[in-house]
Amino acid sequence: MKVAVLMPTYNEAETLENSVRDLFMHNPDVDLLVIDDNSPDGTGAIADRLARANSSISVLHRHKKKGLGDAYVEGFTQLLGKQYSHFVEMDADGSHRAEDLKKMLNQAGKFDLVIGSRWVVGGEVTNWSPTRQAISRSGNRYARWILRSKVSDMTSGFRVYSRDLLEKLPLKSMQAHGYAFQVEMTFKSERLTSSIMEIPIRFIEREGGRSKMSLWIVFEAFWLCTKWGLVGAKR
Repeated sequence: MKVAVLMPTYNEAETLENSVRDLFMHNPDVDLLVIDDNSPDGTGAIADRLARANSSISVLHRHKKKGLGDAYVEGFTQLLGKQYSHFVEMDADGSHRAEDLKKMLNQAGKFDLVIGSRWVVGGEVTNWSPTRQAISRSGNRYARWILRSKVSDMTSGFRVYSRDLLEKLPLKSMQAHGYAFQVEMTFKSERLTSSIMEIPIRFIEREGGRSKMSLWIVFEAFWLCTKWGLVGAKR
């Protein structure tokens, strides 16, 4: 496998360097694309410095913050022009452990999509309040029910796509901008009858920086899931 990891960033100056170090410590053969949305805290400059020191790292600078979904679509589109077989979505805040990615990549050759799941047997979340866990569990249950999905953690942002699946997905017509992007990608992957595997992971709440979660992101996810479930999403 030839693997590209995509890390969207916005104000991740406190966490990016450690996340990149851990990534290559456990997965030395991957390439990394950092996608920075003109972070005012200097994350882009840190990414450039890391890229100068490691030829496996490249940086995509975007002029403004346009959302997680847009960042991934732009990154996927750029990397599909290269000879990668698999594409990884991974957060830059340390919440996704590089050792878990190693387990996911071990299964990636057998499935179209491998999802690092918090909500399957063996998965866990560290440093989340009971309220935060309840919100995430409830959101996933609702998405799974309204979309008739078999995936337990539809909102997980830690996943591995095969080239074959990404080339079939309508990336340029994705509707979601925030975390609903993960639900949309999962939903449309299932509609393609793709083979999907969930691997239990340990999700660790960020120790630096600020969460990008907002009421708007929650509303977008609820509204789009309901829309897709009731009227269907365009392929």
